[in-house]
Amino acid sequence: MEAFWISLGAIFLAELGDKSQLMAMTFATRFKIGPVLLGITIATTVVHLLSVAVGGLIGDALPTTAIEVVAGVAFLGFAAWTLRGDELTEEESSKAQRTTRNALIAVTVAFFLSELGDKTMLATITLATQHGWVGTWLGSTIGMVAADALAIVVGRTMGRHLPEKVIRYGAAAAFAVFGVVMLVEALV
Repeated sequence: MEAFWISLGAIFLAELGDKSQLMAMTFATRFKIGPVLLGITIATTVVHLLSVAVGGLIGDALPTTAIEVVAGVAFLGFAAWTLRGDELTEEESSKAQRTTRNALIAVTVAFFLSELGDKTMLATITLATQHGWVGTWLGSTIGMVAADALAIVVGRTMGRHLPEKVIRYGAAAAFAVFGVVMLVEALV
């Protein structure tokens, strides 16, 4: 359960202000919420399963202290990445708006491709090196889907008046705190 809750919280925070949330809001303005959330869930489930597999293999091969140091540094990197922010490119935005035939396939493929190498995938790999893969997989998947669902609901309710900087700074601060705590635990 510890792996589940840590992963859920960390990935939920990682997803705040991420490009995926912008994609989710864009798709939700064009399609019904159900297929959008289902597509996000399918893509996230597959990507995070791959992530925990990679993290589990790395975790078994490396010494615990090295993993903790790398994880702490990675979370500090995620904090910087979050501060930098993500934007939806014109191409990604136009794809999201012009795809009308099959919303489920469009959303699933778009999210799968956008999550490969994204900070939430890297964070899931990092978490899986330290925690059980099942809890990490379930927690990270639910955390990401919940964050994207929140973005859809808030985006539809409040339009474009979201406090993006506040969300970004808060998520970056949380990552920095996680990174410092991991480094302190590894080195003390």
